[in-house]
Amino acid sequence: TKNVISAIIQRMKNPFKLLTKFDYIFWSISVTVLIVFFAVFKGDVLTLICSLIGITGLIFIAKGHVLGQIITIIFALIYAVVSFSYRYYGELITYAFMSLPMAVISLISWIKHPYKDSGEVEISKVSKKHIIICTLLTSAITVGLYFLLKFFDTPNLIVSTISVVTSFVAVYLTALRSPYYAVAYACNDIVLIVLWVLATVDSISYLPMVICFCIFFLSDIYGFVSWKIRQKRQSK
Repeated sequence: TKNVISAIIQRMKNPFKLLTKFDYIFWSISVTVLIVFFAVFKGDVLTLICSLIGITGLIFIAKGHVLGQIITIIFALIYAVVSFSYRYYGELITYAFMSLPMAVISLISWIKHPYKDSGEVEISKVSKKHIIICTLLTSAITVGLYFLLKFFDTPNLIVSTISVVTSFVAVYLTALRSPYYAVAYACNDIVLIVLWVLATVDSISYLPMVICFCIFFLSDIYGFVSWKIRQKRQSK
């Protein structure tokens, strides 16, 4: 435990040095848009806090810094509570029992694989073995969680199940330090946009969550481009 904490402290030195002007501008605009929407549509304060934490975490994940994984752990906890409030048990199960533990595993993996002294994680390629394992696990999780969510009478069952599947693929690829984690998360963002649009039909107060995941989608696209650039640079 002491070694892990020591490694985190060492990797945490000046994480802001990786951020560019674009990152600060993108983050500032995202935060402003979210606050405005939450204020206008009287969104829940906890949901706003969750959204702001999520956006901040994505910025550092796009840079391949371990701080992003630490923030993701916090986000997963709060988002699970938000999902429970609307009876989205699929999201609750996904983030509390899958995304959270996988974020911890990803944190350890990223700590163990730094790229020199740059503050970035060493980017890797996904092997055929991992693709097969991911496919098998995804299939099993899809079938199992569908019936579990159906048992709990989860709203928008099909969409919730798809959300769980895309989330698992995303966290799996994140732990493997693959740039394609961002593609999987972008797909998950699209599913979540649909999920929260359906929630907004019942209550307009959920509209800020739709805006939140639209911003998440843009962040993940940026993350993929950022990681591919880093991967090309690291390969040299």
